[in-house]
Amino acid sequence: MSTLPNFDVHTHAFHPKIAAKVLRQLEHHYHIPPLGTGELSDLLPRLAQAGIDRACIHCAATSAAQVIPANRWALSLQKTPGLIPFGTLHPDYKNMAEELELLQRKGIKGIKIHPDFQGFRLDAPALLPCFEAMQDNFTLMVHVGDLLPPEQNPSCPFKLAYIKRLFPNLKIIAAHFGGYRHWQYVLQAFTGLEIYLDCSSSLFTIGQSLLEEIFRKWPRELLLFGSDYPLFDPGEEMKRLQYRLKLSDAQLRRIMQNANALELC
Repeated sequence: MSTLPNFDVHTHAFHPKIAAKVLRQLEHHYHIPPLGTGELSDLLPRLAQAGIDRACIHCAATSAAQVIPANRWALSLQKTPGLIPFGTLHPDYKNMAEELELLQRKGIKGIKIHPDFQGFRLDAPALLPCFEAMQDNFTLMVHVGDLLPPEQNPSCPFKLAYIKRLFPNLKIIAAHFGGYRHWQYVLQAFTGLEIYLDCSSSLFTIGQSLLEEIFRKWPRELLLFGSDYPLFDPGEEMKRLQYRLKLSDAQLRRIMQNANALELC
């Protein structure tokens, strides 16, 4: 049996002073009542109970002024064993190159962006120098999908495919099986590209035939487990993934461990 760590690549944890406010915003946007409090004191026991050894923690600066506070919060999480905090960026922040250099120097291995919440297009020209600087140094986690049609959405599979073709050395995780509510476009946009897909915030609503088609056609080594805590519980999402895809324990374990190839820790 493999002794590699099990990963949840998509979780969120907030400072206690803002956790309740952020959860209200999430519920208002997605109409999904969060199952957790969004605080480390709630997340860590859930991870332990699920047998998850490593969890990537994400935040997204909704303005240039939030870049520094969000990234300093991420740096503070490094002292908690098992947590892998991702930094964030915003195209309106003027010193992004210096900020990326600092994060790299401090040991941050990933960057999360959520174009829909952050108020910019994924393919905004101001972001391109940031993506170029991230190649070989960071893994990029991207919220993909939401509004339809995709061309009117700040993020969509086609925009992310454009970024990957521009910067082929950039390691990318496309959240929500490649595009929340955009699943019908995922294979069309991503086939032939080395893009990781996580299963976060998808299993509760994606149609069975579409789920099975993506799973059947996408390279197994590019599938990752993500719970999107605090919207969902990691242990329950593991069970739901296994049930919906009829996975053996060994198949589930492989998905849980695929993130080791990203060398995030």
